[in-house]
Amino acid sequence: MRKLGGRFLGILFVISIFSCDSKQVYDQYKSIPGAWAKDSVVEFEIKNLDSLQTYNLFFNVRNSNAYKYNNLFLISNMKFPNGKQVTDTLEYEMAYPNGELMGAGAGEIKENKLWYKENVRFLEEGTYTITLEQAMRENGEVEGIQKLEGILEIGFRIEKTIN
Repeated sequence: MRKLGGRFLGILFVISIFSCDSKQVYDQYKSIPGAWAKDSVVEFEIKNLDSLQTYNLFFNVRNSNAYKYNNLFLISNMKFPNGKQVTDTLEYEMAYPNGELMGAGAGEIKENKLWYKENVRFLEEGTYTITLEQAMRENGEVEGIQKLEGILEIGFRIEKTIN
């Protein structure tokens, strides 16, 4: 019986080694406690990237069934080590036309890997800072949603491009 258990653990170990994501360079999540407040900024700091490599950048969103919108509007900001900043307003679809939430996961929680930028090179030495804030509004309203329900975690991921 012990031999069988040991073999099983050995097989799991080998599978886990070969299933590692070789493209992943950075992958970090920040929890959103309760609801994502309009004035709450999620921040990621990126250091020591190869200036000769190109990368694809993604935002990862983990949401629950409490998320009641078809889309998600975000404002991103990338601050370069020299002080330059690039700000983008982004829109992502979060639900199918029938109202079913998109994303991976069979239960209450869905995970969405959202394209941010592709074929990016980090040419400057130093720390890059990526910030993200929600910019959701109800239809016909000018003021933004103060507390966005259903967003559990926001992640930022960097992958090497494969040429």
